[in-house]
Amino acid sequence: MFDFRPYFRASVTSLLIILLAGCAIAPQSPLQPVSVTILHTNDHHGRFWRNEAGEYGMAARKTLIDRIRKEVEAENGILLLLSGGDINTGVPESDLQQAEPDFKGMKLLGYDAMALGNHEFDNPLAVLDKQHQWAGFPLLSANIYDKQTGKRRYQPYQMFERQGLRIAVIGLTTEDTAKIGNPEYISKLEFRNAATEARNLITEIEQTEKPDMLIAVTHMGHYDDAKSGINAPGDVSLARALQPDSLDMIIGGHSQEPVCMEKENQNRNDYVPGQPCMPDHQNGTWIMQAHEWGKYVGRADFTYQNGELELQQYQLIPVNLRSQPAAMPRLQEDQQMLSLLRPFQQVGEKKLGIKIAVLNGRLEGDRNQVRFRQTNLGRLIAAAQMQRADADFGLISGGGIRDSIEPGQITYKDVLRVQPFGNTLGYVQMRGDEVLDYLGHVATKPTDSGAYAQFYNLSLRLKNGKVEAVRIGGEPLQPDRQYRFSLAGFYASGGDGYPRLLDHPGYVDTGFVDAEVLRAYLEQHSPINAADFAPAGEIEVVN
Repeated sequence: MFDFRPYFRASVTSLLIILLAGCAIAPQSPLQPVSVTILHTNDHHGRFWRNEAGEYGMAARKTLIDRIRKEVEAENGILLLLSGGDINTGVPESDLQQAEPDFKGMKLLGYDAMALGNHEFDNPLAVLDKQHQWAGFPLLSANIYDKQTGKRRYQPYQMFERQGLRIAVIGLTTEDTAKIGNPEYISKLEFRNAATEARNLITEIEQTEKPDMLIAVTHMGHYDDAKSGINAPGDVSLARALQPDSLDMIIGGHSQEPVCMEKENQNRNDYVPGQPCMPDHQNGTWIMQAHEWGKYVGRADFTYQNGELELQQYQLIPVNLRSQPAAMPRLQEDQQMLSLLRPFQQVGEKKLGIKIAVLNGRLEGDRNQVRFRQTNLGRLIAAAQMQRADADFGLISGGGIRDSIEPGQITYKDVLRVQPFGNTLGYVQMRGDEVLDYLGHVATKPTDSGAYAQFYNLSLRLKNGKVEAVRIGGEPLQPDRQYRFSLAGFYASGGDGYPRLLDHPGYVDTGFVDAEVLRAYLEQHSPINAADFAPAGEIEVVN
C-alpha cells in the first residue's frame, strides 16, 4: 500500500510556510474585540506652565494622561495621543524660547503625532525644523507643498501598528494659512485644498498600507453644518467631501472650542466642564476638538472588531479648571514634568517680570471683542505705532491683538501677551485718493475675523459695504494731499488679505518691533488712562 504520510507532512509544512509568509507580509486584523482609546488636545499656544489660577499646564496634564495609560494597559487596550496643532504663540515665556519647553514637554507626555497648525509658521521654517527635532514625533500635513519642487514639504501621514491593527494618521492644515501666516516665512509654500489632498492620500494609503483604521489630525476648524463663512472649509466640510466612512475620525483644532453637539449640526456654545459631551458625526466620521490651551484632554473609547469601529464613550476631561465641578478632584502636578519645565519658566519670568507702566482701567483685547468692534486697546496700539512712525493715522487688525491688559502694574510679559508675533513696524506715504482706495479694502474686512481693522486718529462711515466720510485728525480726507499711516510689516506684505504695500514707493520698514513700540509708548505715557482710548463712534456702520 502506498504511504502518503511523507507527502502529507511535506504539504502541511509547505502550507505553514505560505501562511507564515503571508502573515509577515500583511498582519491580520484581530477577530476578538480590541479596546482603542484616542486622547487628544489642540491649540496649546504656549501654555506649558499652569496659569496664575493654577489651571491646566503640562505637569497636571501628564498626571492625567499617565493615569489613563495605566488604565488602558491594564485592560490590554490600544492608546494613541494626538494633537490638532498650534503649539506656538500665545505666552511670552514660550514665545521667547521658540516653544522649546512645549515641544519637549509633548515628547515627555508621549504624543504620537500632531497636525501642523497655522501658528507653526509664525517663525522662520528653520525654527519649525528645530521644533520637530525637539518633539521627536511626526508633525504632519499632507496639503503643504514646496513651490519650487512641487512636492510635499512635510510628512503627510504616519502608520502605527498596535496589537495587529494597522492605524493610519494623516495630517491637514487650514488653507487660510496662506492668508493669515507671515508672508515672509511662507512665501515658498503652497497650501493646497485639504479635501482634495485627503481624498487622494486616502486612496493611496488604502492601496499601499491596507489600514484597519484611518484618522485625520487637522488644524482646520469645526464649523456647524459646514458654515465656515469667510474662513477656509473646516472639518465638517472635509468629512462631507469624502466617500462615506472614509475617515474613522477627525481630531481637529483651529476654531478653539469644545465640540459637544447640542443636536444635529449644532454645537453647544455654553459647554460647562463635567457635562456629558458627544462629538460631531458627519458622513460616518466622528469629529472631535478639545477647546484650547490644554484646558481639557479629549478621551474617545472605541471597540474594534471585524473591521468595525464603535464609539463606546467620549469625554472632555478638565485639567484643574476653576469652573469644573467640586466633586472632580484636582490633579497633582507630575514632578518629572515640573523638573523639565521649571528652568524654562524661570528664564521667562526673569525676562518678563519688569514693570513698565501703571494702568487705571482694563484695556480690551479679548478675541470676541477686537474682532467685532473698535476697542480701547486696539486704538492704543494704533496710537503707539502712529506716534513712532510720525504718521497721520494708525491701523492694526484685531487678529494682531492676542490678549487684554488688566488694571494695575503692566509688565513686559503683559505686552508680549498682547503682541507675541515680533512684527516690525512700517509706514506708507500716499495720496488721499490712494488712501481712500486702501481703506475700501481694509475697513470693509468682516467682523469675526482676524482681518477686522482697528484705527486711531481716523473716522469713517461704512455704508452698505462702501467707505465714505473719511476724516483724518478730524479733517476731511483730501484726494490730492499726501498722508502717512502706520501698520505692521505683516499687513504691508499682504497678511490677512490686506493689499500688498511692500513695493509701494512710499513704503518704509522702520525696523522697530511692534511689542517694543507698545512697551515704549506705555512707559512714556504712564499712568495710562484707559478711558482716553475708548472708541466714540469714529467707525460708523450703516446698513
